[in-house]
Amino acid sequence: MVSASQLLTQLKTHFGYDEFLPLQQEVITSVLAKKDTLVLMPTGGGKSLCYQLTSLCMDGITLVVSPLIALMKDQVDALKANGIAAAFINSTLSPAAIAQVQTQAKQDRLKLLYLAPERLALSGFRDFLRTLNVSLIAVDEAHCISEWGHEFRPDYANLKILRRDFPAVPVIALTATATETVRQDIVLQLGLRQSQTFLSSFNRPNLAYLMRPKSAAFNALSALLQNPQNRPAIIYCFSRKSTEALAADLSAQGLKALPYHAGLDLAVRNQTQEKFIRDEIPIIVATIAFGMGIDKPDVRLVVHYDLPKSLESYYQETGRAGRDGLPSQCLLFYSYGDKIKQDFFIDRMENATEQQTARQKLAQMIDFCELHTCRRRFLLEYFGEEWKQENCGNCDVCLTPKEEFDATEITQKILSAVIRTGERFGMSHVGGVLRGAQTERIHSLGHDQLTVYGIARDTTEPELKQIAGLLLARGLLAKTGQQYPTLAVTQAGRAFLRGKEKLTLAKPVASAPASVPATGDDSAYDQALFEQLRLLRKQLADASGVPPFVVFGDVTLRQMATYFPLSPETLARISGVGAIKLEQFGPEFLSCIRSYAAEHGLQEQPIPARRRDRIRTTPRTGSTLEETKSLFLQKLPISQIASRRGLAESTIVGHLERLVMAGEPLDLSDLMPPPERLAKIEEAFKTTGELALVPVLALLGEEFTFQELHMVRMYLHQHNPEPARPN
Repeated sequence: MVSASQLLTQLKTHFGYDEFLPLQQEVITSVLAKKDTLVLMPTGGGKSLCYQLTSLCMDGITLVVSPLIALMKDQVDALKANGIAAAFINSTLSPAAIAQVQTQAKQDRLKLLYLAPERLALSGFRDFLRTLNVSLIAVDEAHCISEWGHEFRPDYANLKILRRDFPAVPVIALTATATETVRQDIVLQLGLRQSQTFLSSFNRPNLAYLMRPKSAAFNALSALLQNPQNRPAIIYCFSRKSTEALAADLSAQGLKALPYHAGLDLAVRNQTQEKFIRDEIPIIVATIAFGMGIDKPDVRLVVHYDLPKSLESYYQETGRAGRDGLPSQCLLFYSYGDKIKQDFFIDRMENATEQQTARQKLAQMIDFCELHTCRRRFLLEYFGEEWKQENCGNCDVCLTPKEEFDATEITQKILSAVIRTGERFGMSHVGGVLRGAQTERIHSLGHDQLTVYGIARDTTEPELKQIAGLLLARGLLAKTGQQYPTLAVTQAGRAFLRGKEKLTLAKPVASAPASVPATGDDSAYDQALFEQLRLLRKQLADASGVPPFVVFGDVTLRQMATYFPLSPETLARISGVGAIKLEQFGPEFLSCIRSYAAEHGLQEQPIPARRRDRIRTTPRTGSTLEETKSLFLQKLPISQIASRRGLAESTIVGHLERLVMAGEPLDLSDLMPPPERLAKIEEAFKTTGELALVPVLALLGEEFTFQELHMVRMYLHQHNPEPARPN
C-alpha cells in the first residue's frame, strides 16, 4: 500500500501542492484499496486530482470517461505539463491520431486515457480496451448517468458495458452537483459495489452570491466589467439572439466580448472558446451551451443575465467562478417576467412527469431569487447540507446593512389580507388589495369591498413583497403551488394574529448592491509584479501551445508577488510549483522576480512553514529520464519522442536539459539551429548576461522559439559548464 508520505511526495513533485484539499487523500486511499468510490465535491474542490494522482500509484492505465471534449484537452495539456503521460480519444481526432494513441496505450506508455462515453457503443473500440491493463475507471460528471439529474445523457448508459468488461477494476464516480436521489441513482446505474461515498461541503466560501433587480441591468453590468478585477467573466443569457445583442452592446462600450451559442459554426465556437481559455478574450456572453468542462480556474465573475431553469443549473454555472479559490462574484439579474419565458417552454413539454419536475425546479429557483434571508444557507440546504450560520457574510442579503423596524402592524395587515381574500392568491394580488389598486380583477372579485382594501397605501409594492418574504422565512406565511403559487397563513401566523406580541423585522431596502467587497486580502500582493508575471506566463504558454493556467495559476503568481522568491529552493516552496515546472519554468520566473526586486529594492520574504517543507522538490533522475534518453539515442526527433511518451514536447526538452546538466554526453548537434541563428542566440545570451530565456527572446524577437533557446542553453552548458548552469 502506498504510504501517506509517498502520496504527498507525488502531490508536490507532479502538482506542486504541499497538502491535500479536504477529502482528497481519503478518496485516493479508498481507490488504492480497490474500493468503488462515489465523490461529491464542488467545482474547484479538486475532484480530478483524486484519480489523476491515484493513477501514478497504480501499475496499469486509468480510463477516464468524460462528456466534455474541451475539458479532455485542457486536462491532458495540464497533465503533460506536469510530466504525466496522458492522451484522449474523441471525435476531434483523425483515425490516424486515434490509432497512434491506441498504440501508446497498448504499449503501456500512458497513465491516463480520456474517452467520450459514446465510444463505448463501438464494439471495435471495446475490443481495443480489453487489450489494456486497466487499473482504474474514473467516471467524471457522473450525474449525467441519472435521469433524475439536470444533465442526463443517454450515452452514459454505455458505462454499464465498461463495468461488465472490467468487473474487478475499481470505479470512481465524481460529480459536483447531485441531490440525494441522484447520488443513489448513480450507485445503481454504475453498479457500484459496497462503495464508499465521500461528500464534501457544497459551500464555496470564496464566491459572493448577489441578486439584483433587472431594471437598468446593462448599466450595472457594464460598470462591473470595466473593473479588470471582475474579468475574466462569463455572462449567461436565455436565448441565442440575446447573447449576440449583449456581446455587441458590451463591445460598443469598449469591452472585448464575444457571443457563444450552439447556433454558431463549430469552428467559430472552438475559436471563441480557445481565445477565452488563452486569455485573449476576457468576456464571453453565452447560452448554457458554454462552460461545462471549461477548466479555466481564474473566472472572476459569472453573471446570469436571465433566470436559470433550476438551482442545480445555477449552482453548476456559478461554480465556474473562482475555481482557484480566489474571491469571485456570482451576479443574478432577476425579473419575474423571466419566469414567464421559462413557463412558455415548460407548457410545451409533452411528458407530464418532466413538466411537473421542471415546474418544481423553477419554483425553487424563484424562491431563491425572492429570498430575504441568507442565499448561501438556502442553496446549501437545498443540497441537503446543514448551515447553522444566520449570516454568511458573502451574499447580498447578508452584506446589506440591516435596519430593523417594528413590523407588528404591517404583518397583521398582510396576514389579515391573505385570510380575507381566501388564501387563494399570490402576493401580487394581495398587495394590490392592501394598496387599494383599481384593477379589474380586484373589482370583479369584490375584494375592493373588503375591510383590508387600501389599508397599506403608504407601503410600496416592493416593500410589501419583501416583508411577505420575511414572513415566509419566519413561518407565519406558507406558499403552496408551483406554476401559480398562493399564500396561506400558518398556525403560527394565526397565533400571532390572536396574540399581542410585537414583531421586529429587517427594514426593506430599495435594491441589492451590484458588487461587494471581496473576501480575503487582495492587497497583500504586489499587483505590478503580478501583472508582469501574468505577461510572462502568457508568453511561455503561447510558446508551449497551452493555456496560461497550465503554466501556473493565479494563486501561484500571487504568492510569487507576495514573497518575492529569489532562489530555486524558495520558489519550490510556492504552492503550485512542482519539481517538473520548477525546472521547466523556474529560470524565467526567477529572472523576472529578481529584476523587479532589484529595481524596487525588495527583499525575499519568509514563506510560512508548511508540513511538507521536508519533501524532496527536485526529482530523482529515474526511469522517466532514462526512457527519454533511450529514445533520444535512437535519433528520434523530439516531436516523435513526445508523441510516443504521451508528453508535451516542452517536457521532453526539459528531460534533455536535466540530463545535460547531470553530465550526460548527449550529442545535440542535430538539434541546433542553423549556424547564423546559433550565433545570434549565443550573442544574445552574452548580452543579457542571464540564462533565463524570456530576456533573450525579448532581445531576439518573435522569429526565434523557446525550443531553440533551450537547445542553445544546453549547448552552452556543454561547452562552458559553470557559467551556463541555470540557477
